[in-house]
Amino acid sequence: MKVALITRDDLPESDPTRLKVVKVLQDLGAELVEKKTRGAIDAVVVLGGDGTLLRAVQRVSTEDTPILGVNLGSLGFLTEITSDEVEGALQTLISGDYAYSWRSMLNATLVRGDDHEPLVHQGLNDVTIAKASTVSRIVEFTVSVGNKFVSEFRADGLIVSSPTGSTAYNLAAGGPILHPLLDAVVLTPICPHMLSYRPLVIPASTPVRIRVRSSTSPVHVTVDGQWSREVLPADELVVSMGKRRLKLVTSPARDYFEVLRTKLKWGDAPKLRG
Repeated sequence: MKVALITRDDLPESDPTRLKVVKVLQDLGAELVEKKTRGAIDAVVVLGGDGTLLRAVQRVSTEDTPILGVNLGSLGFLTEITSDEVEGALQTLISGDYAYSWRSMLNATLVRGDDHEPLVHQGLNDVTIAKASTVSRIVEFTVSVGNKFVSEFRADGLIVSSPTGSTAYNLAAGGPILHPLLDAVVLTPICPHMLSYRPLVIPASTPVRIRVRSSTSPVHVTVDGQWSREVLPADELVVSMGKRRLKLVTSPARDYFEVLRTKLKWGDAPKLRG
């Protein structure tokens, strides 16, 4: 079994968790492949935080390739396996008897006239279109869902988030948390000019179409904080739910709501009287 080990950029070779992971995988007979290797990979193991895992998503070329995240960061909604759980998690990964959750992914398509091939990029969390400078004026966006006009938004930017990404930038911008199994996306304005502009949850089957109506500074589209391109005035950004899904390894020791309670510090579940 070929396993790609991807670590946080500042993680030293001598990190105890990394050494432990390498030893366990080797003892289990797994073949560790180089960081830059693409193609025939049976599984991906990530050591770091959610940002490291989002970078690793681009290594997963097939839907059946599981990705296991070990949390070495501070929050870690995606990298939910702890250092204490890593040995057992790796054993179940190699044996094939692991718990996992299917996560939908987004397609961001930047359409640039008839003479240009559309730019397409996939992401797990979110697609953000926003002004590039913090000192420039707000941007005017025209938004449609499918072929239905929604509104003209005046804001610093807009976030189109998957259910998985709803606990990331979307949450920081005041958007709602969506359960990862929901077939929906959420459109959240960033610092809107009017308080009546609120986050909007829509069916995942309907693409979101965004155009920049007016801006005094460059506007960029960013996918998962990893890939970015400038959006020109005549461009149209289309965000849709892709057919591809991600097989995210989860901890059998906790459910999704326990992850939320822990990461968002909601407190422990009450003890029921017997």
